[in-house]
Amino acid sequence: MDFLSNHVEALVFCSPKPINEKDLQSCLKEMFEADVPIEDIESSLKKVKEKFDDEQYSFSLVKSGGGYQFLTKPAYQTSISILLKQQSKKRLSTSSLETLAIIAYKQPVTKSEVEQIRGVNCDYAIQKLLDKELVEIQGKADTVGRPIIYGTNRKFMDYFGINDLKELPTPKDFAMEDNTIGDSND
Repeated sequence: MDFLSNHVEALVFCSPKPINEKDLQSCLKEMFEADVPIEDIESSLKKVKEKFDDEQYSFSLVKSGGGYQFLTKPAYQTSISILLKQQSKKRLSTSSLETLAIIAYKQPVTKSEVEQIRGVNCDYAIQKLLDKELVEIQGKADTVGRPIIYGTNRKFMDYFGINDLKELPTPKDFAMEDNTIGDSND
């Protein structure tokens, strides 16, 4: 495989939707600061297709939607279906997400504090978050009854792709502009 084919392969791989020859040409022109003939791009696409048509690969280059993209081969449909089914079970419900957000921003926090903010019982949501290991028990509060306090953990940060709680959006990121209808700045 040649240098140009490697770049074409990388562009097709990272494109979020099918990419056509003209878009490939535009990217390659900017990359190499020179025109790349469409015939060379088509030749490279052919080489990439031949490479991935080999049965050692689980996906292949397919022309669809007016461009090219990598798609898994039909032989792997069952295993992919199982993965997608398992991942859908891992999704969080709206109530779990609301509860998790409160814990993330207010931690360490007790269940009663979360319930006071949400206005509903949070037993089930907190248990689900504990089961998914997105929150953990961090001890007991030094108040009457010594209620359990909850906080997030490393798995929470992995789940949301952050490295530190400081990376959470700050409340000012959610601030909405005041309604300015009727205001005049004359």
